[in-house]
Amino acid sequence: MTHIGGYPPKYNPAVKPKLVADPPRLFICGHSHILKVMYDDKIKCLHINPGAAGRQGWHTIRTLVRLTIDGTNMKDCEVIELGPRAS
Repeated sequence: MTHIGGYPPKYNPAVKPKLVADPPRLFICGHSHILKVMYDDKIKCLHINPGAAGRQGWHTIRTLVRLTIDGTNMKDCEVIELGPRAS
């Protein structure tokens, strides 16, 4: 998990060597406020950017991601919308 990580295949240059050398099964990052859930076939890793749950930023809908981790299995991935950013 890191703040600025990028996404497949455009990972942050500071993070990419670590991901390639020792790929995790799950990589969570943020910064962009752009919701993305995607699987990186190259390193066999689930990539999640949950978007943004706060009211500050340029996103229009507040989001988060919930999933179940059962041993080495990740399942029941769910995007939850919290409503509009502006109140």
